Amino acid sequence: MAKALDLIPVSEWGFFTLPRPMAIAGPCSAETEEQVMETARALAAEGIHVFRAGIWKPRTHPGSFEGVGVPGLKWLRKVKEETGMKVCTEVASEKHVFECLKYGIDMVWVGARTSANPFLMQEIADALSDTDIPVLVKNPVNPDLDLWIGALERLNQAGIRKLGVIHRGFSTTESIPYRNAPGWQIAIELRTRYPELPFFADPSHMGGDRKYLLELSQQAMDLGLEGVMIESHCNPDAALSDARQQLTPKACVDLLYELRIREKDSGDKVYREGIEQLRAQIDIIDENILYTLGSRMGVSRKIGTYKRDHNVAILQTSRWDQVLEGMKEKARKYGLSERFVTDVFNAIHEESVRVQNEVLSGGNA
Repeated sequence: MAKALDLIPVSEWGFFTLPRPMAIAGPCSAETEEQVMETARALAAEGIHVFRAGIWKPRTHPGSFEGVGVPGLKWLRKVKEETGMKVCTEVASEKHVFECLKYGIDMVWVGARTSANPFLMQEIADALSDTDIPVLVKNPVNPDLDLWIGALERLNQAGIRKLGVIHRGFSTTESIPYRNAPGWQIAIELRTRYPELPFFADPSHMGGDRKYLLELSQQAMDLGLEGVMIESHCNPDAALSDARQQLTPKACVDLLYELRIREKDSGDKVYREGIEQLRAQIDIIDENILYTLGSRMGVSRKIGTYKRDHNVAILQTSRWDQVLEGMKEKARKYGLSERFVTDVFNAIHEESVRVQNEVLSGGNA
């Protein structure tokens, strides 16, 4: 079971100003001092208060641009001194942390590849243990909620209380328009468990193309997330990394102004009465779903008994394939997405197999 987190509210970090969304913007990579300063000046002039830039870039293939390293930290310090912006970058090791602290970096984030590695997370947590620096943690590359939570717990146990997360989507082999699958359900579950945790979306890495940034940012706002981290470059098409997903500073700020920000709640009497009636209906429907699932598992136990008595294996894949295809066809009739129905019925099937297995092994389900 996840442990409670001891957090300092983001309103006390001194980083962000109202109105929402809280915004972090800057280039994917710090490439040259001129590029960093030109981008930072333009963003500052547009009202952005927190500047990001990658100094060390984890790349899949050797020989790709892997960041300028420590010299880039000097440029970030110059951004801070000249514009007054807070500056942040990604860290992936103890060495990165120490270098950032040396150059007065205001905030760091942990990338998706690093957050998936408990050894590196512990190393980073130990290096940050005596600091007051805010840390944001991106979701692991794979949709593993416990791994994400474990990364947060390691940092929090090291005394880091200015802690938040960045949702950047998940690697996938499926054919989708985006670079990474949004996987909003994982973000929703984390938000449900830790409602006080500052929550940013990274539409740049989620979309992989600037044409998707507005829709993904709006989805994040519709879910009630506090902020966005968006990649912005003074000359995006000439960027040395992730050129397609970066916006000019003006386009970045235009996007932020175009977002419709949802309130977390409303005191309007009509809204309150209406929403409570609808929630009461949902409660009844949910209880009926549980009753139906219980009845289904009761039938699964009987099927398990028949299979046991007639020495038949539990898994009947051809039968399940037929059932699943039938459910996917019926899904359209009820206005349900095929993917949702597939996920739900695969979970039901998994539980049904577990129940039957207990019957065959002589246990009590």
